[in-house]
Amino acid sequence: MSEITIRTVETADLDRCFEIETVSYSGDEAATKSKIQKRIKTYPEGFIVLENSLEIIGFINSGATHKVLLSDEEFKELIGHDPEGEHVVILSVVVHPLYQGKGFAGKLLEKFISMMKTSSKTDIFLICQTDLIPMYQKYGFHHLGLSTSDHGGMSWHEMSLSL
Repeated sequence: MSEITIRTVETADLDRCFEIETVSYSGDEAATKSKIQKRIKTYPEGFIVLENSLEIIGFINSGATHKVLLSDEEFKELIGHDPEGEHVVILSVVVHPLYQGKGFAGKLLEKFISMMKTSSKTDIFLICQTDLIPMYQKYGFHHLGLSTSDHGGMSWHEMSLSL
């Protein structure tokens, strides 16, 4: 396995991040290119990429807020985002399908959690599919229950991690 690096996103990463998003999520679940571009531009300190010697293979992006409402679709466009917000909401945790099952999502989560702790955030929130609940619990997230979000026409579960 080649060496991996985790770093803050750069503008030049847009096309690869969009490619990973679209091949990894189904239908309306995937963020549009303009949403990803806005996330890169608006909150790069909450957007990290994991790359090997060849390419970016995964990423996490997020927004910060003073009030968490996980079913708020507008927040996915960072409407209501405040970089000074004490709460972080993860919008995507994604690894390209060719690299899934190799522990890369965990490496991203560990780095992201560490970064949010050092930036004085109080907690991290996310929504996920049922089959991902155990993975997030492995990194300290607590299952809060079924979400009222119907993002992408799917049902979701809310999770949180106190920092």
